[in-house]
Amino acid sequence: MGSQSANLWVLLGLGLAGILIMTKKLKKTVKADFGAFVERLNLLPPPQPLPPKAPHPLTGLTFAVSDVFDINGFVTGFGNPDWSRTHEPASQTSTAVSALVEGGATCTGRTVVDDMAFGISGEQSHFDTPTNPAAPARMPGGSSSGAAVAVAANFVDFSLGTDAVGGVRVPAAYCGVLGFRPSHGTVSHTGIIPVSASLDTVGWFAREPSILRRVGHVLLQVPFAPQRNPRSVVIADDCFQSVNFPGDHVSQAVTKAVEKLFGRQILRRENLEAYLNSKVPSLKLFAGKKANGKSESSSTNLLACAMHILRRHEFRENHLDWINAAKPNLDPVISAQMQGALEITDANIDSCNAIRNEMRSALTDLLRDDGILVIPTVAEPPPKIGAKEIQSEDYRIRSCSFSSIASMSGGCQVCIPMGVHDKCPISVSFIARQGGDRFLLDTIQTMYASLQEQAELATKSSASGNALSKETSAEMAKEKGNQAFKEKQWQKAIGFYTEAIKLNGNNATYFSNRAAAYLELANFLQAEADSTKAIDLDKKNVKAYLRRGTAREMLGSYIEAMKDFRFALVLEPTNKRASLAADRVKKFLEGITV
Repeated sequence: MGSQSANLWVLLGLGLAGILIMTKKLKKTVKADFGAFVERLNLLPPPQPLPPKAPHPLTGLTFAVSDVFDINGFVTGFGNPDWSRTHEPASQTSTAVSALVEGGATCTGRTVVDDMAFGISGEQSHFDTPTNPAAPARMPGGSSSGAAVAVAANFVDFSLGTDAVGGVRVPAAYCGVLGFRPSHGTVSHTGIIPVSASLDTVGWFAREPSILRRVGHVLLQVPFAPQRNPRSVVIADDCFQSVNFPGDHVSQAVTKAVEKLFGRQILRRENLEAYLNSKVPSLKLFAGKKANGKSESSSTNLLACAMHILRRHEFRENHLDWINAAKPNLDPVISAQMQGALEITDANIDSCNAIRNEMRSALTDLLRDDGILVIPTVAEPPPKIGAKEIQSEDYRIRSCSFSSIASMSGGCQVCIPMGVHDKCPISVSFIARQGGDRFLLDTIQTMYASLQEQAELATKSSASGNALSKETSAEMAKEKGNQAFKEKQWQKAIGFYTEAIKLNGNNATYFSNRAAAYLELANFLQAEADSTKAIDLDKKNVKAYLRRGTAREMLGSYIEAMKDFRFALVLEPTNKRASLAADRVKKFLEGITV
């Protein structure tokens, strides 16, 4: 009995100790400010101008800045205690911060960044990693981790960060807030510690699109211009199919929002992998030089790899002298990448710059002045706190694969929250060509409410166990079939169209499209049968008449083919294809008669 009592007390003691340890851990992890701030301060705006002059554009708003922006009288910490120890207080405030204060906003603090603003996960080895308010067990994303957390936790109305390879966009996605990366070179970098000059941009976070836009108008110093609606919205279907969350739900929500606001005619589907392979030939040369091509096989992963090479090289150029002199305690990730930077050659840099030049042209060709590319912001949910994967090169490539499109083209990008999946925020990103910043901010302002409405509908449907109706699923299968058809993968297209028909057998388009694929495979009997079914469902389906006519012509049923072509002309008198086909069959029949 005594032995059992002793064991009981031991177990009880261990249990209490465990509770105390866990309590300490929780207190350490979740601070009152979520660990977002390095220091609180108060930079007040100037007095309001007297009427009839308009008030300052940012009046009443508060903001925080990442600890890479100089503020007069404060030491800019750069996420590393040794940097703070070896540098003097700034003698002036950075241009971007001054512009916001002059614009009427109040700066309330400096926020945590990754060590030397070089990470992407948000983990900080010198300070406590900021707590992600949207998913406390997950990383907040970096390098502008504290700035994203400060907005997500509602401590400020907006915040400033820097973005070279995703430093604003990734934390925005992980924390479930809006994040904007402007076109490269459009916002002054005076008074900001550089990471990679050819990639660095000043970015900002907000919870509301109106605030995101107001901040943009101040920082971009854009002149007034009438608002323009997008003329094309290009959805990168293959990117949404590759992500580790329901990407189809997100792309479908965007599709419905675009249709509701602007009409279906401006929507386009694109296989971004195929497009980049054709438009950025230097990627193939770059891939051939990679020895460890396993994780960099896709175009976006190759882009991310080239982007990281440029960043490492430029970071080393900027800070190697200080690192050698101060011998700071660096995060192991930086140390490893500095070692890797030693192996970068001039030929590597030339190759990366060639990719960058071709990417800029490719994005401009794809989007023109008023186009938007729709992609996922990140491929996966935020990593769990303490996850070992964040130390790997593979994680750094994957987490920045989609970010590389805007970074390597110089374009602008906005991250938009689209609800939650498996207790983690999910998002979508819109990209515009370089210089399209105001157009992109205006578009988000117009679309945001509709995007949130569609995202909420998708979430409710998913929660009820009926994520997508059969009709919606059928449309998605049809779109995949259309993409396979475009890529001349006829049998694959037939598979997708068949799936659409199984889900919704009352849609004439599905049968007509499958007939087109059968024609490409010379399966004329099946093409005729599918076209007939399409016509039974829709007596005015011109394409179905044309396809049935073609199938019948190839089967030798010339009189029946002539009837189909002529009926197509009755429905659509200006259809050149129907006219040429009818003339061709007519001449053939006349030749037989003679």
